[in-house]
Amino acid sequence: MGTQYRCHNQQRARLVRDHSTLNGIDYLEVLDQEAPPGSPRQRTLFVHCFKDLPALRRENVHLEGGVRVRPVEVEWAFPASEFSTKPEDAGKAPNNLVTSAERGFFAGLEDKARALVVRTSSTGDFSTYTLRLVASSSVTTPPPGFDPQLSEVEFSFKVECPSDFDCKQETVCPPQKLEEPKIDYLAKDYESFRRLMLDRLSVIMPEWKERNPADLQVALVELLAYVGDHLSYYQDAVATEAYLGTAHHRTSVRRHARLLNYPMHDGCNARVWVAFEVKQAADGYVLPGSSERQPGTLLLTCTSAPPGPLPQDRVDAALREGAVAFETIQDMTLYAAHNEIKFYTWGDEECCLPKGATQAFLKDDPANRLRLRRGDMLIFEEKTDPQTGTEADANPLHRHAVRLTYVNPEATQAADGRRTPAGLLTDPLTGQAYVEVRWDPQDALPFPLCLSAVIEGQARSDLSVARGNVVLADHGRTVEETLPALDADTSPQRYRPSLSHGPLTQQGRVRSRKRPGGMLVVDPEAPASAAMRWEMRHVQPAIRLVEPGSEDRPWLPQRDLLGSDRFAREFVAEVEDDGRTRLRFGDDVLGAQPETGFQPQAIYRVGNGRAGNVGRESIVNVVLKSPPPPGVVDPRDILKVRNPMPAQGGTDPEGLDQVRLYAPQAFRRQERAVTAADYAEVTERHPQVQKAAATIRWTGSWYTVFITIDRQGGRAVDADFEREIRDFLERYRLAGHDLEVNGPLFVPLDLKLVVCVRPGYYKSEVKKALLEALSNRDLTTGRGFFHPDNFTFGTPVYLSQIYATAMQVPGVQSVEVERFQRLGKAPNQEIEDGVLRTGRLEVVRLDNDPNFPENGRLELVMRGGL
Repeated sequence: MGTQYRCHNQQRARLVRDHSTLNGIDYLEVLDQEAPPGSPRQRTLFVHCFKDLPALRRENVHLEGGVRVRPVEVEWAFPASEFSTKPEDAGKAPNNLVTSAERGFFAGLEDKARALVVRTSSTGDFSTYTLRLVASSSVTTPPPGFDPQLSEVEFSFKVECPSDFDCKQETVCPPQKLEEPKIDYLAKDYESFRRLMLDRLSVIMPEWKERNPADLQVALVELLAYVGDHLSYYQDAVATEAYLGTAHHRTSVRRHARLLNYPMHDGCNARVWVAFEVKQAADGYVLPGSSERQPGTLLLTCTSAPPGPLPQDRVDAALREGAVAFETIQDMTLYAAHNEIKFYTWGDEECCLPKGATQAFLKDDPANRLRLRRGDMLIFEEKTDPQTGTEADANPLHRHAVRLTYVNPEATQAADGRRTPAGLLTDPLTGQAYVEVRWDPQDALPFPLCLSAVIEGQARSDLSVARGNVVLADHGRTVEETLPALDADTSPQRYRPSLSHGPLTQQGRVRSRKRPGGMLVVDPEAPASAAMRWEMRHVQPAIRLVEPGSEDRPWLPQRDLLGSDRFAREFVAEVEDDGRTRLRFGDDVLGAQPETGFQPQAIYRVGNGRAGNVGRESIVNVVLKSPPPPGVVDPRDILKVRNPMPAQGGTDPEGLDQVRLYAPQAFRRQERAVTAADYAEVTERHPQVQKAAATIRWTGSWYTVFITIDRQGGRAVDADFEREIRDFLERYRLAGHDLEVNGPLFVPLDLKLVVCVRPGYYKSEVKKALLEALSNRDLTTGRGFFHPDNFTFGTPVYLSQIYATAMQVPGVQSVEVERFQRLGKAPNQEIEDGVLRTGRLEVVRLDNDPNFPENGRLELVMRGGL
């Protein structure tokens, strides 16, 4: 009888074992590796039963099964108790059928009275066989006294063959296969779901024909269709947002781009220089800037409110009218003497500050002293038009901000921020007090600034002035709100609080000169021009989270949490296209995870993008507390606030289409310098590097990378710039490589031209024009031919270009080159070849400066003309 059931708990074997007379098969063994010498392996079977066996023989054993080897016959079968090791029994059956070693093995079985030894004709195959005990060869019922359910057993001849799997065959009841209704799987929206369910109900409930929307069953159908519509949307959204090319949500696109090492940005706020005019009573008082403890001074663009100080209760009304808010970045001490500072020209007339100027003299007043210090900001402004003499015609483009690097005499500053004037410098001829100021070459004047002129026969001075009390402000206003609490019912991984206001301000940051690797909103040591330059990958959201009682340990934003450890109190502000912002926290592996009860106060700024790029003279209102705290300026003492120059830097969030276009290429950007070409390429990413060349040499104990830099504008590679480049390359440098930074090998040029001047032209005027055209300076019409930025490493000089430049000068009839070679070197057929070639680290130079003749010489021989 075959097995009828598949049971997990086989109780019948225990019941048969405990029965007084009923017998059955307990288990079966195949004698394989333990077979005694001379015994065939895998052909001897031991059938172990629960009780002693009767005299079973070959006809009582039946074998079934097999795939390749079938049938397998039974040669003989005897109970193990009939085998004897006595010598006198060796010739009797069944001892005469086996070897002496086999007799000893069979007779030594512990349960030999309950074991049946079966010898088969072959070893079978790897399939499953069935051994069945029967009454006789013609009667298939079990022998008398054997349980019909336990009279057969399944086994394998190859049970001891090596295998990685359990030999026990799993018997699992298959699940019941239910009849499924016919469903239209193309149904994806409310209408199709509703129609599908109504059609199904018509099949299973043909008597129900109600379709009135007020019917309860119809309402349930429509409710389920509504829920199904939402679930279908989420299913589609999961598949849609899983790929960069199909994602619609900004957060999804940002995360996909980050996997490709593409830093998608959310825009940046604008910055602007703001000048204040104050009363004498405001001297020494501070205009607050932003800090971790307080926001900066709020500034607003023009509305219906009158210019000047604005009460706090009028701020909301001004914002509703469309005012754009700015906040000052740094504290500034105000002085009335800095409202308008006049230039000192030492008694000369018709003076101007030339283009590229980095030094000036300012008038001082012994009664109202200037209190300038290094690091102060000044804005040079053309106040009156030098042609018409009216302020309305002044060129608004002639305004420029500089940061002072030298002041003489320099005011001293006390611990409370107040300044005391130093010794007075006076002109010994006129007695006029003055102050000498200088600024960084990066802030060099980009245009000539007229200081005095003769207008309609009258000498006019003070056409241009310097504005003090200048501070940097950026777009956005500070708001505060308490975020929802993380309760016990919300998983910390699902805690994604949203900000109530938007758009969240994204604030640019620059590298600190004093703290390598540190990032600041503005570097007080850097030139004024650097305050308007930053990289979008350094932009961070202007937000921080403060927990009550832990104000000194705020939660700070990061672009991602991949570099955050499990103790870092950091989070990510994820901005969507509609301006909504959600905050995402860590998981105690990458960033700390907030605990239950977490309810921080969010202090953040609102205002971002191109909306902050307001025009000049747009900012007219300042909002201050009244009465002010000690040491803070009283709003009644502020006469005027203005931005002489337009705001700049405001950038809208990066579009999703642009990210999809550029993100797949981001991984190709080299972020490690390994070869010499890598070092040259990453060095050229610095904004002040025009071209770079790198050489790797073994210097005895390690490899040294020699980086030769051609700096923008031909500026020198000094110690400060070398230190800046080292800090810049540190994130790219390969471990074990030392860095050496140096300037290019300049090739001074010796050039002599013989120029034939056209009739009617003065030779001196033509020569002057030629010297300008072949100079190394910036001209009103462009650059001189030998300007440092026109040549870099390996750039050859072609005679054809020199001819073309010279022939464009009015009055030049013909040009002949008599000398064209390296200065101090013998000619090397440069004239014959028409080109002077340079080496890999060489740069052509022709300054034509008589003070430095070693930097190149230009000789012009003028013939003809007047």
